[in-house]
Amino acid sequence: MQPRRISIFDTTLRDGEQSPGASLYPEEKVRIAKQLAKLGVDTIEPGFPASSA
Repeated sequence: MQPRRISIFDTTLRDGEQSPGASLYPEEKVRIAKQLAKLGVDTIEPGFPASSA
């Protein structure tokens, strides 16, 4: 029997910028994405290009 695998889908970058008054510089987004990758996050949803820079 194979062990079950849990996949992590992170929306920090997308949802974080949808909060009133919140915005991230491109460099901050890259830094956050790299840290999420180091943590082993399977999928990172960065957001929608049309809704934020």
